[in-house]
Amino acid sequence: MVCPSFYYTPSEILWLEEIVMNKQRQSAISKARSYGQIGEFWDQHDLTEHWDKTRAVDFSIEINSEVTYYALEIELADQVKKIARRRGVAPETLLNLWVQEKLQELQAD
Repeated sequence: MVCPSFYYTPSEILWLEEIVMNKQRQSAISKARSYGQIGEFWDQHDLTEHWDKTRAVDFSIEINSEVTYYALEIELADQVKKIARRRGVAPETLLNLWVQEKLQELQAD
């Protein structure tokens, strides 16, 4: 069995299971019928235990973005991490959303 060179975060697993649930009303791997049950299942299991239930897919990705890093004070970074974890997103995603919102506010003024 070959395992991927990457791993899925808990929120990504929930998202993947949600797609399947929308079609079947039951998640494909955990057989859960609610997000809570899916979360409980993946808290106790690892995708490598169910690798034989997955299938290969073809897809392409075009990455045309550039990343710029900005320094944050440690205390601010810790707060961002906590909020991002509660919302189930990466800190980078949360910061990008906040900056976009703020820029939209400033443009509306």
